[in-house]
Amino acid sequence: MPLIKHGTLVEDIWHETDDFADVQTLAPLGPVIVTLNVWRQHRAAILAYDGRLGLRLAPGQTPDLVAADLHHFELVELEFAKFTDGRAYSHARLLRERHGFKGELRAVGEVLRDQLSFMLRCGFDAFSLETDQQAEALLAAVDEFAHWYQPAPGTSGRLDHRSTIPALRQGAGNSTNRDTAGRAATWAY
Repeated sequence: MPLIKHGTLVEDIWHETDDFADVQTLAPLGPVIVTLNVWRQHRAAILAYDGRLGLRLAPGQTPDLVAADLHHFELVELEFAKFTDGRAYSHARLLRERHGFKGELRAVGEVLRDQLSFMLRCGFDAFSLETDQQAEALLAAVDEFAHWYQPAPGTSGRLDHRSTIPALRQGAGNSTNRDTAGRAATWAY
């Protein structure tokens, strides 16, 4: 399955597993992602694993359920079971803002091109896709919106570290503004 991380197509080194017998079953896999149910059932044994850990949360599982354990995980996957279910957006904001999660935040499931900009604004930085065609469409949309009117607050001020359009206008002092990469910025009215 294609994986887009920070706007680039990358190889996915993580392995998902629901099959947990003991720590030895995880070792050959490398970095592993476990579900919340596996984590709850085998937490003590999984903590003995010295490899990299990720966690997958289903739509009905809030980050508050694992807030005290988030420091054990380098990656959290939030599942979009269907495109009409927006709970993962709220969960992403909670992870970034309330719980201060700084690791990879990955969207999985029904990840649609039309929703990409909203996912980025909520703090997602990786997207697991079903097909190469979906990956191409998302890659084309990554830089579709360079500027926003509303800030995306987070633990470091802004989730995406972009200035808002009003802030750029105030700081520019002339009719040409610059984006974060120093390019001349233009806006449609």
